[in-house]
Amino acid sequence: MKTVPHPASLRRAPVQRRSAERLTRILDACADLLDEVGYDDLSTRAVAQRAGVPIGSVYRFFGNKRQMADALAQRNLERFTARVTERLEETGDGGWRAAMDVVLDEYLAMKRTAPGFSLVDFGNQIPVGTRSEPNHRVADRLTELLSGYLDREPDDDLRRTFLIAVETADTLVHLAFRMAPEGDERIIEEAREMLRAYLARVLD
Repeated sequence: MKTVPHPASLRRAPVQRRSAERLTRILDACADLLDEVGYDDLSTRAVAQRAGVPIGSVYRFFGNKRQMADALAQRNLERFTARVTERLEETGDGGWRAAMDVVLDEYLAMKRTAPGFSLVDFGNQIPVGTRSEPNHRVADRLTELLSGYLDREPDDDLRRTFLIAVETADTLVHLAFRMAPEGDERIIEEAREMLRAYLARVLD
């Protein structure tokens, strides 16, 4: 899936297909290297070498590695949103419980398979622990995405509900992945039950 980060996260947005493909290679290389060497040892030169592009191509899009990690996080959010949207279309009118399972399952899938996700997921967490802004970003996106599906007004109440759900899921999923490399299934199921209990009180 070749989603491109929002232009606001780039120095210059790609116009031609070749430029977009080069940006994809740069971000793919950045993600792989984050898993291999971590953020501190990540460099724009190493990313350029891994992507097979001139260093100038990296600086055409990004001023530094921080901006590159921000763009990777934005791409992760776009891919997550696209996957959730596709799954919801396949699920049909299954209600909020089915929608919640789709959202959680797709998040878990990205935790397990998306390169670099553990460090940046949906918002650059460098330094580690700076989670507030990314969780607000995800909650806002879910409010936009699910309000129509749930036939609810995307108001402040619904936004607050999703923010609480996202913060809760985020904390418990991180705990699950600290306990086991693929995520402790018992903790994940406890998280799922807690989310259902909370959302039932608000959405039923």
